[in-house]
Amino acid sequence: MAGVYISYPFCAQKCTYCNFASGVFPAALEGEYFESLVAEIRGTEWPWTPETVYLGGGTPSQMDPGALGRLLEAIPGRGWREATIEAAPGGITAEKAEAWARAGINRVSLGVQSFAEAELRGTGRRHTAGIVEREVETLRASGISNISVDLISGLPNQTGETWADSLDWVRRLEVPHASVYMLEVDEDSRLGLEILDGGTKYGAGRVPREEEIAEFYERAADRMAEHGLERYEISNFARAGYESVHNLKYWRLEPYLGFGADAHSYREGRRWRNEETPAQYVARMRKEGTAVVERTAAVLEEEYFFLGLRQMEGVEAEPGRIAPYREAVERLVEMGLVEYDGRRLRLTRRGVLLSNDVFEVFIHTCPASSI
Repeated sequence: MAGVYISYPFCAQKCTYCNFASGVFPAALEGEYFESLVAEIRGTEWPWTPETVYLGGGTPSQMDPGALGRLLEAIPGRGWREATIEAAPGGITAEKAEAWARAGINRVSLGVQSFAEAELRGTGRRHTAGIVEREVETLRASGISNISVDLISGLPNQTGETWADSLDWVRRLEVPHASVYMLEVDEDSRLGLEILDGGTKYGAGRVPREEEIAEFYERAADRMAEHGLERYEISNFARAGYESVHNLKYWRLEPYLGFGADAHSYREGRRWRNEETPAQYVARMRKEGTAVVERTAAVLEEEYFFLGLRQMEGVEAEPGRIAPYREAVERLVEMGLVEYDGRRLRLTRRGVLLSNDVFEVFIHTCPASSI
């Protein structure tokens, strides 16, 4: 069954750690973008009725509820199995939550990142733990109980004590899903660039050491299990039955269509993506009626392993299928990064921490695509 991803890259403020193609843009551009987004969805020939919808970004929760309803009406079907909206704590009202539920939203992913005030202020976030608690109650009162909370290990000012408190908040809120990410250090975020340059702005000098970040991440996995949330993917934990149906599509090579700036799509072994920035997206949509800028053939064997191995259940890998990678797999087993029983291949606990190294092995030894 297929899914739909909608990119809404508009935010009230740009967080220092964010490396997504999102930000604060003029209100006029946001209006133009919305109209282009509706046009792109309505102009699509649908080969199926989607079972999942995911609104990400960005902060799609800042969208006017009436506009959100109009956007979702353009998508075939109603009563989707799962319809998620990403939300920034601090702006969820009873009226908004009830409007989301009426529009078909049945899951909310809260970008909390931390419950510690010093960490939140250092990255530009404006909410507090108390605000998150109240808004979780507001969502439940509206009928939306499938709630996920995001956390980041490695934020400036983070200590073992503040991290433990954030993990405890997941238990107190009794949410059925949580995502835990390690801080990404790259040139696409202000904080990452400052760290790479050896500077001190944005709290770069107060980021935990790399080994501490890994230790925090490992501690999170243990605490989530104690809370009844089992890890089903490298960064995702859920109670049984609350795994993200939409995100599983990416890791299982199931079809999905992406709409909006920098959105990606996959169907029948083909991938394509849209223009990256909101302004570029609007301009191309107006000029050509499409925002697609690149189409490629998926390297299925490569993607089967490096996407599928993100799941804790691993991937089916009978001897014939594993043959091209036999030496690489034997080496990974010796290093303690993967387990292989002759039928399934999966990451070990240590392999989860070094997953990018494992994926690189499969990318470099992958046989040529059959497409």
